[in-house]
Amino acid sequence: MKLDLELLLAHADDRTPTLEAPLAARSALGMGNPDDPSPSGQMRHDGADPNAMPLQRWGVIAPAGPEGDRLLAAIDPLIRARQEAQRGRPVRIERVPARMSAEQARAWRSELARSTPVADQPRYLLFLGDLDRVSLELQQTLAIDTFAGRLAFPDEHGYEAYVDKVLRWERAPSAAGARALFCTVRDGTPATALGHAALMAPTRALCLEQQALGDFSAASMDEISASSRDALLDPAATVVPSVLLSMSHGLGAPRRGWPSAERQRALQGSMHLGSEPPLTADDLAAGPFLPGGVWFFLACFSAGTPARSVYVPWLRRLREAGMSRSPIEPVLASLPREGDRPFIAALPQAALANPEGPLAVIGHVDLAWTYAFQDPGPGGVNHPARFYALLRSLCDGLRVGVAHAEITRFLIETSVDLSAFYDDEARAESWDDIASQDPAREIQKAHLWMRRHDLGGYVLLGDPAVRLPVTAR
Repeated sequence: MKLDLELLLAHADDRTPTLEAPLAARSALGMGNPDDPSPSGQMRHDGADPNAMPLQRWGVIAPAGPEGDRLLAAIDPLIRARQEAQRGRPVRIERVPARMSAEQARAWRSELARSTPVADQPRYLLFLGDLDRVSLELQQTLAIDTFAGRLAFPDEHGYEAYVDKVLRWERAPSAAGARALFCTVRDGTPATALGHAALMAPTRALCLEQQALGDFSAASMDEISASSRDALLDPAATVVPSVLLSMSHGLGAPRRGWPSAERQRALQGSMHLGSEPPLTADDLAAGPFLPGGVWFFLACFSAGTPARSVYVPWLRRLREAGMSRSPIEPVLASLPREGDRPFIAALPQAALANPEGPLAVIGHVDLAWTYAFQDPGPGGVNHPARFYALLRSLCDGLRVGVAHAEITRFLIETSVDLSAFYDDEARAESWDDIASQDPAREIQKAHLWMRRHDLGGYVLLGDPAVRLPVTAR
């Protein structure tokens, strides 16, 4: 098994991969220690059933100022419904300033834990507004020990349509059992071939195996060959609450760059379908697509584009050192520059605002690599269990925030392992002690650095308290 890093990103114009050749796994050597994402250990009734709304509580984090007022008014029916679900206990609403950094987010979390009684700290948190209004850093920081989701639409109509859809499904769930869908865009590129072999096929096989044992509750499982938009949209139109796991390239910058910021926000992260036209927000704005379901959309920028990419310093270093077999500039062209506005991708926005669309989307903010499901060390170990656990939770009727926490669990595990390497270096008496360490150990640390950031990019869009609306659980 070759030790390469594959990237799920394609040019928006000619639909070819932006990374023409994979990067050597050794290229991640020497990257710095990421921020510690360890839980605060001070939040709510963590020992109780995580799906129990009266015990775990539900809250909202909205922008400060008039914009936050408008967004809160748009989701007021959902706030009232959640307050009723937690036996009339008030929904906690927090207002935050724009563009909080990771350091500011950690300080805000610590102050909340210090100043608020544990019983009043909601475990389910719905973030309102785009990434330039309520920062991604705050969502990622709080998602470590809460169930965090986000709603972001161009205007209040999107929020109102989403809330109406959620409440409609909760009042009248489907009588059918859940359905699991698996879709790999087989576009002939090495990244999707690896993704199918290392993630999609093993995950589906594991689901089938566990279904036969009675441990996977989906009533049916189907594999979709997405050779075109219709090939994906037709099977996804069935009005049976479904979980779709899809793997593809996401659209990045055309070879000459985005002609405008508006064009980038409209297309970046759209679903690449090989030589066929991509799946864009216009395709999902109306018509049935996973009605009442959940979409796990694995691709670069499938959930959005951050204010800063963690990979920029690393990619620039590779470019300057000539360590890449493929030009780095096409990848950097899709990444944010200083001062660029971060944003949630248009495709999941359209799906969530669609009255006949899904209740939640799990996608990636930033570049999506194959590290989330494969370790490119000796033997190339695959990890379908990381995604099987999420699919099983959703099909069992757990709330989507609880299911998403399965990914967070692996993120924390990876962060602990990575921190051990940096702790050893901090204790070293001299640089010679560090330089003389086993090279294989340094490569292992590089793998952990990549996996930690790849897993950390998966975010939940939608109310974290929703679940598949099926009665047969």
